[in-house]
Amino acid sequence: MISLNIEKTFGFISKENVFAYEAQVKAAQEALENGTGKGNDFLGWLHLPSSISKEHLADLKATAQVMRDNCEVVIVAGIGGSYLGARAVIEALSNSFTWLQDKKTAPVILYAGHNIGEDYLYELTEYLKDKKFGVINISKSGTTTETALAFRLLKKQCEDQRGKEMAKKVIVAITDAKKGAARITADNEGYKSFIIPDNVGGRFSVLTPVGLLPIAIAGFDIEKLVAGAVAMEKACGKDVPFAENPAAIYAATRNELYKNGKKIEILVNFNPKLHYVSEWWKQLYGESEGKENKGIFPAAVDFSTDLHSMGQWIQEGERTIYETVISVEKTQHSLQVPSDEANLDGLNFLAGKHVDEVNKMAELGTQLAHVDGGVPNMRIVIPALNEESIGGLLYFFEIACGISGYILGVNPFNQPGVEAYKKNMFALLNKPGYEEESKAIQARL
Repeated sequence: MISLNIEKTFGFISKENVFAYEAQVKAAQEALENGTGKGNDFLGWLHLPSSISKEHLADLKATAQVMRDNCEVVIVAGIGGSYLGARAVIEALSNSFTWLQDKKTAPVILYAGHNIGEDYLYELTEYLKDKKFGVINISKSGTTTETALAFRLLKKQCEDQRGKEMAKKVIVAITDAKKGAARITADNEGYKSFIIPDNVGGRFSVLTPVGLLPIAIAGFDIEKLVAGAVAMEKACGKDVPFAENPAAIYAATRNELYKNGKKIEILVNFNPKLHYVSEWWKQLYGESEGKENKGIFPAAVDFSTDLHSMGQWIQEGERTIYETVISVEKTQHSLQVPSDEANLDGLNFLAGKHVDEVNKMAELGTQLAHVDGGVPNMRIVIPALNEESIGGLLYFFEIACGISGYILGVNPFNQPGVEAYKKNMFALLNKPGYEEESKAIQARL
């Protein structure tokens, strides 16, 4: 089970002040449970893990098997929450070098629709020219520019290369139940489709088909992933006492640090496989809390790599930061440091030690140095990089985010600021219906 340690924040804030949030946390939990808070039409994620049926998982696994049997490559087309959750889990659980190996046990998973890079899309379409590939189109509306553009290209290429009948078999839509361009396309073309529930926002959607289907195609056990989330749903439930509820403690601690001038939270990992968990987390907290000129800025680093780039700033820069470290208790593999007769690198003192022992001492040494340098530290420990642990970690962050956003006093489930760039982009591109905005923006330029 995941554990949280906040002792290295004391001295910057007090335990008493953290525990003084108990009433606020309770109120936030009640608002989530009863649907009385802001954004209450987007609470479908709250008890999602425990409501997922065996039949639903079986349907997802059967579709995943069709894709695995017929594809060398599967492209996940989506942006933001439509791809980050899947990518976070897949990269956390995958062999770092599988995609380079000749013999593969699962299709290579690639991503598109998360940028508007012409070179990126050209290079992707070139790579796919001799590949048996399929596509998962993930979009509630089907009109999100980045994703719709990529899907238009990939749909045509898949049909041209594989024929219309096979394309129908290897293109899957994950979209709205009834409306939107992606739903109409799926129905017209006869694609297998899954529903994004109306009451689950993108950044909370990793345990819907949005995340579960790509994860299953990549060869990972979605039943265990969901089981890990179910265990965390129980461990973070509203009836669990404040002192024993890790999500409650995390939400309270980060709000108390924020109140004391710590405006930036740096999510730290000491395992490179967790890089995209951090990317997913940045969206979850940034999009949920960054409103009304409020909110902790979510940043992330990969240690020890970034100790050689960002380490100086973290150690001695402006003291507006704190760190939340994700520590992985056990590695999947064993590798020991060999002895070297010449010992020119001076590393014989490490001979016989496991590489992870060196890494753990780097982790502990860094924590002590950063706390000494004025950076409060929280530490989240997960047992291993496996489906259960990752499922639990994702749900932990989701529920803590809901609580934390309500403590902050914002609606954690909307994202009004995301629309601003789109209006300008459409005006600049002379999209039909944006004539007045086009005139106004041209006058500004």
